[in-house]
Amino acid sequence: MIKINYLKTMVLGMGLLVASCQSKQVQFTEADIQIIPKPAQVTLNSGSFEFNGDTKIVVSSDEQLQASEVLLQALQSAANLKLEVVKEKPATNYITFKTNETLGKEAYNLTVANGFIEIEANGFSGELYAMETLRQLLPSKIESNSVVEGTDWIIPNISITDEPRFEWRGLMLDVSRHFFQKEYVLKTIDRLAYLKMNTLHLHLVDDQGWRIEIKQYPKLTEVGAYRVDQENKAWNARPTPELGEKATYGGFYTQDDIKEIVAYAQKRGINVVPEIEMPAHVTSAIASYPEFSCLEKPVMVPSGGLWPITDIFCAGKDSTFEFLQNVLMEVMELFPSKYIHVGGDEATKTNWKTCPHCQSRMKTEGLENVEELQSYFIKRMERFVSSKGRILIGWDEILEGGLAPGATVMSWRGVKGGLEASAEGHDVVMTPGSHCYFDHYQGPMDSEPLAWGGYLPLSKVYQFDPVVEEMTEEQAKHVLGGQANLWSEYIPTTDQSEYMIFPRVVALSETLWSPKDNRNWDEFTPRLENMLERYEYQGINYAKSAYTLRANATVNDTTKVVAISLNNEFPNPDIRYVLNDGVLDKDAIQYTGPIEINKTTTVKASLFENGKPVGKVFEKTFNYHKAVSKPVEYLTKYSDSYKGAGTTNMVNVLRGTKNFHDGQWQAWIGNDMELIINLEASEEISEVTVGTMESQGPGIYFPTKIEVFTSNDEGKTFNRVGVIERPAEVSGNVELKDFTIAFEKQKATHVKVVAESLKKTPKNGSGWLFVDEIIVN
Repeated sequence: MIKINYLKTMVLGMGLLVASCQSKQVQFTEADIQIIPKPAQVTLNSGSFEFNGDTKIVVSSDEQLQASEVLLQALQSAANLKLEVVKEKPATNYITFKTNETLGKEAYNLTVANGFIEIEANGFSGELYAMETLRQLLPSKIESNSVVEGTDWIIPNISITDEPRFEWRGLMLDVSRHFFQKEYVLKTIDRLAYLKMNTLHLHLVDDQGWRIEIKQYPKLTEVGAYRVDQENKAWNARPTPELGEKATYGGFYTQDDIKEIVAYAQKRGINVVPEIEMPAHVTSAIASYPEFSCLEKPVMVPSGGLWPITDIFCAGKDSTFEFLQNVLMEVMELFPSKYIHVGGDEATKTNWKTCPHCQSRMKTEGLENVEELQSYFIKRMERFVSSKGRILIGWDEILEGGLAPGATVMSWRGVKGGLEASAEGHDVVMTPGSHCYFDHYQGPMDSEPLAWGGYLPLSKVYQFDPVVEEMTEEQAKHVLGGQANLWSEYIPTTDQSEYMIFPRVVALSETLWSPKDNRNWDEFTPRLENMLERYEYQGINYAKSAYTLRANATVNDTTKVVAISLNNEFPNPDIRYVLNDGVLDKDAIQYTGPIEINKTTTVKASLFENGKPVGKVFEKTFNYHKAVSKPVEYLTKYSDSYKGAGTTNMVNVLRGTKNFHDGQWQAWIGNDMELIINLEASEEISEVTVGTMESQGPGIYFPTKIEVFTSNDEGKTFNRVGVIERPAEVSGNVELKDFTIAFEKQKATHVKVVAESLKKTPKNGSGWLFVDEIIVN
């Protein structure tokens, strides 16, 4: 594990303790209390409690026994201690429960004293969370799946008063884009409970797969659960399957699987919320039953990216609503959750505008547009859901055209939906993409596995607050909480899923549980390191991205000196570096401030631990060339959305990354890049390189043609010295590429570069052209 030792805390298991609990003198400090999420109140007392073969657990109900299982199992696996469960309290060395009906349903009080532990709660959830806290007070080796020798299982005497800040603390798993077996879902439930999370939102339906057995409509899984296997192609580069092609990739949960998942989750204090999308993101359903669409044409389940989403449920047919009600009836029989998620997002209503059934519905209901028709659709389903004693919840698009009276809104497009819904008196769950979309990159894109896009590092997750400043006190009361969403377009395996979830969900758990004024990033990070050590024992493939070095460079336009700052997400990291051919060990220089360079230089740097480099090495060459900091005249202006560093961007030595929002890129859409660089003297040059990016998902394409012209008469006349032409090719990858045009050495005072953008993409849009640097040598 990559690890920085901020504090050497736990002295357990070091052979310093002797056999008897009474004779062991262990001095604990506040730094030894490494619980996540951080409890509301903690008081550390003198003394300690040791778990041994004589420790008893006193229970008076099945719920208390169930809550005890997480600790019983851990102690048996790691410590080879099989604690006896009894009904009568012994004189000493026991854990006992006490019911306190004045506490909230998830609150608990925990007292650890010499000879006993008392858990005070108002029911199962509080009892379970107290047990999870006890587990985290034990040495991290308690997470081992095999017996650990030579460790003393001692915890400090402590008093904890704890309860969650928010009632909805969730994670969404998208099992439609890529299907994950039941066993992985069960593991995820355990891991959520460990962090006192209480909601698992299962995204069971989308265009690329229907994942739940519905007995009345068997084709939903016979047809809708499988797609043509194109997993060897990039998600957005997968062609539309031909009708009749054999579909082999996919899977689904039987109703028995769902029952097992739900029952398992209930034993871990987790509510499982099902999502059945409507009216869009349902191509898998339309492929199964075309009659519930407007066009009624047979379609295939898409193998990959699909946009726009036009094959949606017909809002004009009563048979559509009968179908959906029948589906939800079976869903509600399987899921006791009071919330039923119906999606409601990203519906392209093109077919509704021409469908005679939809037009008839609009006329009959007095609806002015298709947005109001979607509102009618959701309101009608909300009446049905509420008639069954459940609450409809949907993405914030369900606000469009008017919100159903009893609906709850899940705000994902920023916080606007949550603000609007709460102002109207609706409950909201905040899950903005900026802080909660775990399909976004969590480290520098150039060093991370392919992800959807965007940038959400661990430290930003920790900044999340479901209650936003613009909310009134009354609006804040409608905020149920928040959740992370893991969309799985780029997540084909459980290993990758774990990588994207952990440790970001650790940070999220604390933002949703702990009091806001009791949280601090610098204080959180050493507790996080202890959690990562636990994840090592648990075999979780967590991301180490927070340790990865980031570089921020600025250039002084007057002196042309580049200043390079290095950091990662942790406070006071031990970073060392070398330049050019230096060896990143014996020659390493302690990083204390920005590294200044004024010529072509390669910087190599690493995080160090115990005097040795650990983790990924940062390496980047800053290429000084003859155009650095020279004046640039833009004959076609770059987009206001992507300005880079302004007029110096193309000649400032600083290169962009795969994150096109990193501030180093300039972009054009609908027209070409055309600019002139004034070298301010007659220089001998022989090549020009144009740095570009391609990421076709958001519409960014390599240039289709690049021309270079030179002038040696102060820009009065230009001669073309080279050209590259290349047709656009479909690609699902994010790629950085330098296009170099070499030519015979010649004198030049000015260089003109023209790069042509793709005027029409395969999806009939205009392609973006992104350029970060023009290198003249």
